[in-house]
Amino acid sequence: MTYSESSTKTITADNGIEYAYRDNGAGDVPLILLQHFRGNLDNWDPALVDALATDRRVVAFDNTGVGASTGATPHTVHEMARDALAFVDALGFAQVDVLGFSLGSFVAQEITLIRPDAVRRLVLASSAPQGAAGMHGWAADVIGAVGQPQPNPQGVLGVFFADSDTSRQAGMQYFGRIASRTSDRDAQTTWATRIAQYDAVCDWGVPNNALLERVSAIGVPVFVANGDSDPMILPHYSYLLAGLIPQAMVKIYPDSAHGFLFQHHTEFAADVHEFLR
Repeated sequence: MTYSESSTKTITADNGIEYAYRDNGAGDVPLILLQHFRGNLDNWDPALVDALATDRRVVAFDNTGVGASTGATPHTVHEMARDALAFVDALGFAQVDVLGFSLGSFVAQEITLIRPDAVRRLVLASSAPQGAAGMHGWAADVIGAVGQPQPNPQGVLGVFFADSDTSRQAGMQYFGRIASRTSDRDAQTTWATRIAQYDAVCDWGVPNNALLERVSAIGVPVFVANGDSDPMILPHYSYLLAGLIPQAMVKIYPDSAHGFLFQHHTEFAADVHEFLR
């Protein structure tokens, strides 16, 4: 069954939150997907999820207060990580691989630091370490494009895809794929979630050189990836992050931006497969 066809399930964790999730593929160590700012289950590219699920179990979920999950969205990355671990525990997973994208990549780092034995391998897409200079909120044009009360597809296109015909065409194809699900669609994220998530992003980005050392405690293999034209989380943060983590490798994908993993979904999925093996 493809991601576009998979049913949305729910499970209630010990923290009292009912989490919405979709579960595809099969394998011993599941790959948990952590979503971007304001994203829900329907914002994952079906082509990417299907490619990842060819030889492993892939689980995407809405964290607390996001989409169809209950509760109030936390205002810090640390609390989001605690909630994500509650979801993992509810499904009975002793160990997982984690793929975090954008805000989800901050949460992924925190999960690995809170409970290192729960994470086997870690993929950080469009990511930055906590405390990095220049990460205290996004540029005005970026948050203006993706942070308004009403959805702004053109704004998302401009942030997630590079300013080239090839990348913009890939962006339109991505929009078509995420619209392919015609039933059992997820609930839209609320304005309260947007506020809480951006508070968490800004808190994560307060400059603090001492906090940069935290990720040196991540002892698992890490794959850091980004697009070469990402205006939201600049590519140099990928190199900074990979340089701070003992077992990290980095790859920058050409002619792409924040949504490089959707534009280059075939190549990125193949790279993730190779890394997780």
